[in-house]
Amino acid sequence: MAPTTTPDNWQKSSYSGPGDGDSCVELASSPTALHLRESDDPGIVLTTTPAPVGHLLHAIRAGAVTAPRT
Repeated sequence: MAPTTTPDNWQKSSYSGPGDGDSCVELASSPTALHLRESDDPGIVLTTTPAPVGHLLHAIRAGAVTAPRT
C-alpha cells in the first residue's frame, strides 16, 4: 500500500466563522481522493473517493440522513 500524503489545500465551510480554530469540517482534494478532517483535531484525516461523498450529499439533500437525537 502506498503511503498517504496529507494535502495542503484545506478548505472549510463558508458556514464557519473566520480564522483558525473554529469548529468545522475541512475538505481537501488530491488527484485520486477527497480528504476530510475536523478542525478541532486536524491530525485525523478521513480519506475517500468522490463517489461515497456524492452519495452522502445526495442522501442529506433528500432528507434521508438526519442528525442523531441527544
